[in-house]
Amino acid sequence: MPPTGVPTPGALRAWALAALGASGDQGEITIRIVDEAEIAELNGRYRGKHYATNVLSFPYEADGLAESVLGDLVICAPVVAREAAEQGKDPRAHWAHMVVHGVLHLMGEDHEDDEDAERMESLERSILARLDFADPYLEE
Repeated sequence: MPPTGVPTPGALRAWALAALGASGDQGEITIRIVDEAEIAELNGRYRGKHYATNVLSFPYEADGLAESVLGDLVICAPVVAREAAEQGKDPRAHWAHMVVHGVLHLMGEDHEDDEDAERMESLERSILARLDFADPYLEE
């Protein structure tokens, strides 16, 4: 049984499709919901950051093979729930944001510098607004 508060597969799919639709990209994405121990291990192994994070994106990189596969998202349910509570956000809206954020990473977006962060946040705001969610970066 999935952890309490995890959106339905249909909701996760709808949010991922909304993010893909913003660019016209298509492809297969796997979304895996994990606990803090698993995401901390993945974050340490692949990013050298030894703590639990909210979402990790793993783009598929296989030189033209299976071009319809975009990659994998790994989302940590306890971290998403805790962040939503700490930030006073609707948990469902925060989940939608994590899916959209992760899919944009799979499509090559990043937030390594201010210009890239501004572009990615603008895309997130636009996609989430079309899904009837508030601006995730708005300070309450």
